[in-house]
Formats: sequence, structure tokens, C-alpha cells
Amino acid sequence: MKITHTLIIVTAFFAVIGFKEKAALSSSIEVIAHGMIPDMAKDSKSNLHLVFGKGDSILYSFSNDDGRSFSTPVLVGVQPKLYSFAMRGPQIAVTGSTITVIAADQHGNIYSYLKGATGKWVKTVSVNDVDTIAKEGMLALGSDGKNFQFAVWLDIRNGGHNNIYGARSTDGGKTWSRNKMIYTSPDSHVCECCKPSVAVKGNHIYVMFRNWVNGNRDLYLIHSSDGGATFGNAQKLGKGSWPLNGCPMDGGGLSINDKGIVQTVWQRKGVIYACEEGREEKEIGTGRGCTLASTGSGNVYAWVEAGNVVCLLPDGKKQVLGEGSLPVLSILNDKEVVCIWQQKEAIHKAIVAL
Repeated sequence: MKITHTLIIVTAFFAVIGFKEKAALSSSIEVIAHGMIPDMAKDSKSNLHLVFGKGDSILYSFSNDDGRSFSTPVLVGVQPKLYSFAMRGPQIAVTGSTITVIAADQHGNIYSYLKGATGKWVKTVSVNDVDTIAKEGMLALGSDGKNFQFAVWLDIRNGGHNNIYGARSTDGGKTWSRNKMIYTSPDSHVCECCKPSVAVKGNHIYVMFRNWVNGNRDLYLIHSSDGGATFGNAQKLGKGSWPLNGCPMDGGGLSINDKGIVQTVWQRKGVIYACEEGREEKEIGTGRGCTLASTGSGNVYAWVEAGNVVCLLPDGKKQVLGEGSLPVLSILNDKEVVCIWQQKEAIHKAIVAL
């Protein structure tokens, strides 16, 4: 059953949260499922595909009406000791004919699930080719929308230290390549438990991750122009640095816009920054848990500020969506974006006008 919350006490609410920017409250928040750690992908026909975890169960739901409604969740598979908590959850991507989900268990293995023409979910193969190496369960999955997919994760096979590894699939997730070392920090490991991000456009693959170099926990970007066969040198994002003796447990968001320009968003010392590849970072807010989606008119950002999910639109207006964490975004059309997030053990949704 869907639960709709109408938020009406706007003036009093703003007085409590104290936003400096002009903001508005969403008037159509819905609980669409019960679970944790949502991820979402959009196919070429504008259908939305949602995956999330609930205990050891991986669950899937879809929308074919621009996010107005989502189907009753169905079981993708049961994976004992599934990572479905603490920012770790299954990831989803779509190709021309399949939907793929990858998920990690607490032993450190990554499994692939496939929904093809039959409509049934099938567990295929392990993504990792060395046993129990993804101990943190931090992973991401990207697709070119055809048959190519690329998965990245934190991997400890190099001396027990977390670094960035990946694998590609050229058949929509049925099989996965031999794993490839994408980046190893000169200081032995990257940030120990921050989720990496991946974006794919044609043969171009971009991976963003939080590094650990000279005691700094900064975001880096690394690029492949040949479908993941080789990667160039990792480039630090932004001019500032964050000296920190500990892991902030916060990754960021990554997308490629219509012009092929890489867009990133991440936080440093509790400040949210937007940054194009090769340009200086720009402060856009405060908080953590940020993500973005690119439109023809600019970027839409979402993050968590003072316990609330907020959305920053291309025109600079901020909208407060409600309490929660771990937002994900998808552009519906040139007038709307949908945001999905977690609040306690429920998956919430709001459609936001651009």
C-alpha cells in the first residue's frame, strides 16, 4: 500500500532547519516499498528499474508510467549474509534486452543476477574471480544501455588492502571478464569504506573513488577510452584536500552529460561540491550522501542535510523532500526528475518539477 504524506507547515519547518537558500517542501512523498539501500536505472523506453535489499533478500520493482507508480516488489534472489545495510546494497543496470543486478555478501563475494526475455530472475556467475576479496561490499555498476556493463568495487586481493578493481560484461551480465586492477594507491590503499561510482558512455568508462594519499581523503577520477581494457592515470578532483585520520564513509555521484562532459558531486569536511572534470570545484551546499543526474538544462543534485533529503535544481532552487538518506535520482523528462531514498526500513519516492 502506498502512503502519501502532505507536508503543509512550511514556514515553521524552515525556521527549524534554517536553510539559507530558497527552498520548498515536496507535497507528494510516497512509500513505495519496504527495504533498504535502493538503486535505480532507466532503460531506453523510459521505464524505471529499482532494486533494494531486505535482510538476505534482493528485491526488484519497476515503473512504466514515469515513476507515478511502482510494481509490487518481486524476489530477485536470496543471498545469505547479503550486504543490505550501512550504505552497502545491490546495484542495477539495464541493457537493450536484459536487466542486471550485482550484490555482495559479507564473505566478500559479488554475485550477478539477470532478468531476460523470460521475465524470470536467474543467478548467473560470480563477478569476482578471486574468492572473498570484496569484504567491504562497496560496489557500483554502469551500462552503455546496450549489452556492455562495467562493475567496480573495493578489493583486498593486493596484500589485504582495499584498492579499486573492476570487470566488464559484453553479454548483458551473463558472464564477466577476468578482474582488472584499476587503481592502487601509492600509500597502499584507497579510502577503506567509501563507495566508488562508475559511468559508461560508449567505449568511455569513468570511475570515481575516494583515495588515501599523504593522509588526505580526496576524490579521484580515472578514465578508460577502450571499454575498460586499459585505464589512464587517476586525477584528483578539486583543488582543496581533506586531511583525515579515518574514513568518512561517503562516496559521491558521477554522470556524463549530453555533451560528453563528466559531472561529479562529493563532500569534503561536510561541504558539498560540484566539479566538472578538469575544472575547479564549486560549493553547492552542506551535508553528505550526495548524488546527481544530468539534464539538457543542467544538473540535478540530491544529498542529505540535517537528516533531510534535499534536491537542488538547475535553476538553483532547493527542495526539501523529507527525512531520510541515500538518495538516487533519475531524469523522467525535460520537466521532472524522480528521487528515491531510504527512511529507516522504507523506500520513499518524490517526483520533483524542474
